[in-house]
Amino acid sequence: MVAIKAEPFPFAVKPGALALIVIDMQRDFAEPGGFGASLGNDVSRITKIVPDVKRLIEGFRAAGLPVIHTMECHRPDLSDLPPAKRDRGSPSLKIGDEGPMGRILISGEPGTAILPEVAPIDGEVVIEKPGKGAFYATELGDLLKEGGIKQLVFAGVTTEVCVQTTMREANDRGYECLLAEEATESYFPEFKAAAMAMIRAQGAIVGWTALVDDILESIAHA
Repeated sequence: MVAIKAEPFPFAVKPGALALIVIDMQRDFAEPGGFGASLGNDVSRITKIVPDVKRLIEGFRAAGLPVIHTMECHRPDLSDLPPAKRDRGSPSLKIGDEGPMGRILISGEPGTAILPEVAPIDGEVVIEKPGKGAFYATELGDLLKEGGIKQLVFAGVTTEVCVQTTMREANDRGYECLLAEEATESYFPEFKAAAMAMIRAQGAIVGWTALVDDILESIAHA
């Protein structure tokens, strides 16, 4: 059995059961003028991980393993957006408002789209999620069961919010979860560090973390 070098101990790969989930690599979170920037964040911290996310995606494709993408977004009529979420944080632009790239975090708008460097190709699943976790109010759980997936590698943003939330949801559903360290990021470096420490604490209580090169080397031989 192939094992990925990981923390806190090696991650044993189950043949035919591994998939990559790329969380919310969207223009609204990574480009100037988007929702992330409107909150006062340094979006360059997000764009810097794009090459590693791309390498990871290409490695999974080359190995014939599933790649799943998520986008945080809402219906145009905002019927799936709780007022508490829309009003939180007092940003200059709120979800649903008109921004430089269309309505903020609304399905189908230019800013909601995944960055072109890491965009899905034909046949890859794209999950539109109204919450932080990718299982909430989506078909993700059913799709994973249908595909016989039992292990998930995670990339994307932000580490401490949508990535960690989805990992915790997956962990409670019985999936083994591995976070690709250089292929995830936060606007706050201390938040990323804390999230990774919490994930792998107490014997991988939520999951494992590993370097992209170690993941790619192992899946090439899985």
